Amino acid sequence: MEDNKSLYNLYYEWWKNIDKFIFSLIILLFVIGLFFSLVSTSLLVSDKLDTNDYAFFFKHLSFVLLGIMIIFVLSSIDQEKLFKISPIIFLFSLTFLFLVPIIGVEINSAQRWIDLYLIPRFQPIELVKPFLIVLISIILSSEKYTNIYLKYLFSFLITLIIALLLAAQPDIGQTLLVFFSWSVLIFISGINIIFLITSFLIFLITLYFSINFITKFAYIKNRLLSFFNTETGTHNAQSEKAIDSITSGGYFGKGLGEGTLKNRVPEAHTDYIISVISEEFGVIAIILILLLFLTFIYSVFKKVYLENVERNKLVLVGCISLILVQAMIHIGVNIRLFPTTGMTLPFISYGGSSIISISILSGIILNLTKRKIV
Repeated sequence: MEDNKSLYNLYYEWWKNIDKFIFSLIILLFVIGLFFSLVSTSLLVSDKLDTNDYAFFFKHLSFVLLGIMIIFVLSSIDQEKLFKISPIIFLFSLTFLFLVPIIGVEINSAQRWIDLYLIPRFQPIELVKPFLIVLISIILSSEKYTNIYLKYLFSFLITLIIALLLAAQPDIGQTLLVFFSWSVLIFISGINIIFLITSFLIFLITLYFSINFITKFAYIKNRLLSFFNTETGTHNAQSEKAIDSITSGGYFGKGLGEGTLKNRVPEAHTDYIISVISEEFGVIAIILILLLFLTFIYSVFKKVYLENVERNKLVLVGCISLILVQAMIHIGVNIRLFPTTGMTLPFISYGGSSIISISILSGIILNLTKRKIV
């Protein structure tokens, strides 16, 4: 009886202090993702795997439920405890990233996943990213060390280690996303703009020489050439099919279950979910989803404006920037604005690793935006 009462009190305190509007947006985006997971995978499973139409949907649902539990735990714990455990979880997740080249699963010439007992084909970088933002924010806002350039160097070295591990997989999309997250955090921490531009130019030069002279990165050059040459390339053909689907869907779509992209492009329910949605439900549906994302981002930035603690500001901006840029890359690939990167759409795309990652980010955001108890 006492346990039930304490559990009720915990839930009551959590619900009383949480930002209910931001929480509602998160749940709504997850529900939309579940719906489109159902309509984008049911035909795929029945046609290719000859099994229960709802197998992918129930798997997606189980990850969303796990994600909601993660959100509750991370948003309900004490703020100081969150910042104490984050570096530990970061080191734990970084260990998995180091294990990828050793025990990782190779799919389509890329070794980015490891098989865990509960989560087969788990992508360690999805666990690393949220806690990397927290760790860098802790370093940059630390009052123990006053030399800001030493902080920049330390945070850069950590980011570089992760980037090198990602480049070895290879995964250039996530590599760029990690570097972008670092850049955003050091920019808003008050870095000298000349230092930032110099760092960016060094990164571009390094990337250029890596693409042209290191065999491991030859695929990046091939993919870029394929992107600019509309007549060649498998990934280019996928992007063409995706944009054709968006065009054929028009404003209001072909109707539920009438789309064909999910049967013509591999992993359409992850990398091309926006095109699948647009084909069946039209551009109007995409606009509404984008409005939800913008409302979510605006709501968090409003909280950043009211926040007085520098560390919290950095974490919130880092988390929301990561979500925003990942969504932009996904949509950009679908409309052929960017080369194919295999980037999922936060909250919406099918995939356990992606859902866990966005749940961690959401839990951290809700923790730092909840009502302060005086």
